[in-house]
Amino acid sequence: MESERVGSRLPIKGFREGLLITIGAGRWDQACETLLQQIDEKEDFFKGAKIAIDVGEREVRAAELGELRDCLSERGVTLFAVLGKSAMTQAVSESLGLSTEQQVLKQDRSGIGIALAGGESAILVRKTVRSGISVKYPGHVIVDGDINPGGEVQAGGSVYVWGKIRGTVEAGIDGSKDAEICALEIVSLNMRIANIGNADQSFLNKLRKTPKRVYLDKSELIITDWRQVRNS
Repeated sequence: MESERVGSRLPIKGFREGLLITIGAGRWDQACETLLQQIDEKEDFFKGAKIAIDVGEREVRAAELGELRDCLSERGVTLFAVLGKSAMTQAVSESLGLSTEQQVLKQDRSGIGIALAGGESAILVRKTVRSGISVKYPGHVIVDGDINPGGEVQAGGSVYVWGKIRGTVEAGIDGSKDAEICALEIVSLNMRIANIGNADQSFLNKLRKTPKRVYLDKSELIITDWRQVRNS
C-alpha cells in the first residue's frame, strides 16, 4: 500500500510565509520523491519559494531532513519550517535551524484559506495584498481585496480579484494558456499570462473603470467586459 504514494500529489496550501506541504503516511523516501517530482514539473513556479512541511506524527531523522533540504536547495526552494508532533522530529528540525512553531503559519490571521474554482482547488486571500507581500500558488488564486503597488500574486491557474489590481499579477506561470485574470478594476500594466505580457499604454486605458477579464489569444492579451462574460 505504501508504494501507491509514489506518483500521487501531496497537498499544497499557500499562506503568508510561503507554501505548506503535507507529507502523510507512507515511506519517507517515496514521499520525498513525490515532492521533488511535483517541484520539477513546475520548476518556474517553485523557484525561489519558501516551504514548510507538515509531517504529522512521523519521526524524521537529521540525515533525512538534511538530504531533503539539500535537494530542495538545488532546485532553488528553501525549506524553512517542519511542523510535526514528534519530539524527536522537533529537536532534529531545531538542530538544523528549521522553525517548528505552528504560529509561523498564522493562516487564520493572514486571511488565507482554501476555496474552489470551477471544481479545482484555489487559494482564497481574504485581505488586500499590500506592498512587500507575495502570494504564490500552483492553482487558482482568489483575492477578496485589492492588490496594491509592490504586492504580487503568481498563480499556476487563473487570478480573480474582487477589488483593484495596482500591483503585479501573473497567471498561468506553469505555461497554462487557458488561465485568465479578472478584476473589478485594473490599473497596473504588470500582468502576464503564460509569461506573455502587454506594455501598451492604450491597453491600460481600456482597462479602467469597469470590471474586466483578460485572457490569452495566441500571443496577445485580450480584454473583455467581465460582467458580460459572467452573465452570458
